Amino acid sequence: MSLDFDSARLTNPYLTPEHEEWRSQLRRFFDREIMPFAAEWDEAGKIPNELWPKAAEVGMLGLGYPEEFGGISEGIDVWYHNILNEEFARTSVGGLIPTLMVHGIGLPPVVGFASDEIKQQVVPAVLDGSKRISLGITEPSGGSDVANLQTTAKRVTENGEDYYLVNGSKTFISGGMHANWTTTAVRTGGAGAGGVSVLLIPMDLEGVSRTALARKQGWWCSDTATIYFDNVKVPVGNLIGKENRGFKVIMNNFNSERMMLCVGMEGSARVCLEEAVNWAQERKTFGKRLADHQVIRHKIAAMKQRINACQTYINHCSQEIAAGKPNAGDIAMLKVQCSQTMEYCAREASQILGGASYLRDNRVERIYREVRVNAIGGGSEEIMHDLASREYGV
Repeated sequence: MSLDFDSARLTNPYLTPEHEEWRSQLRRFFDREIMPFAAEWDEAGKIPNELWPKAAEVGMLGLGYPEEFGGISEGIDVWYHNILNEEFARTSVGGLIPTLMVHGIGLPPVVGFASDEIKQQVVPAVLDGSKRISLGITEPSGGSDVANLQTTAKRVTENGEDYYLVNGSKTFISGGMHANWTTTAVRTGGAGAGGVSVLLIPMDLEGVSRTALARKQGWWCSDTATIYFDNVKVPVGNLIGKENRGFKVIMNNFNSERMMLCVGMEGSARVCLEEAVNWAQERKTFGKRLADHQVIRHKIAAMKQRINACQTYINHCSQEIAAGKPNAGDIAMLKVQCSQTMEYCAREASQILGGASYLRDNRVERIYREVRVNAIGGGSEEIMHDLASREYGV
């Protein structure tokens, strides 16, 4: 048996026949609608608009969201999400998720904390692929330091109108150029986490402007923006949660975002393994296959060792989530484990492929470009270590 993307996956006792059917359904969709075109989209720097309704139809956009809004929630658990993120990793085009699936971080605050009126207006339109939503946290001045964000929202009442006047900017906003709404962290109170609120800001309001961040190391096909707010009037009814209690709304997102990243990074490492094995079995040097050289076999074994560790750790954290007992410290350390494994496997696969890995339109080359954004996004390795140490009571 040769090691490939599927055979290198450890047996998972938590998966049911329904989970495997979901994988089969997704595999057919990806092989038909995404895999043949993903590299082309990456080079072009954009994803076709028709992919959103197609993804909605197959159940990708609505996965885990309330059925009253057009979602699919009955029987859906963390394993369905993990399988979806694995299939995205198989494409080796990292920019797909932060654009096509960015509602996974932008929409949950609306579903969990917005008014019924806002939910009815926003959620069905996002889940059917006709509208888009992004998340606006990161700022030019302080990155993802939520407690110290500078974008302000001053509550104003005049002429019978009650609104927040928003000023500031957000950057590195995935999906930001084409979003219809941005779930935005703002400062409504004093310094620190206690003065943070969350507003749903329609992107067509007067005073909103956007510039594309197109020249990126990786995620070429992703839609990434800097968004500017210049005296933007946002209705008070667009407040998500309570005023000055937005920090909880934002933190509520992070475990699921990090798990998404972890599963994707492990899947990317597995793609690197598959590519390295295929090349080592076909390529001949000094009269024999690369795979017949002990040093190459050891590289492949070391890659699989690290991938095994990530898979087992992912399964542990996923099962804790399924049981309603997520451990934020363990998930933070899982993210570090997976980012380091992805980086290791990308490097070792590149060494095995040699010059071939340096050519564009190569899965290892694409994954190598995505290493840093995965190690930084959703909380850098350094922040994850610090978070975990505090969670562990150090």
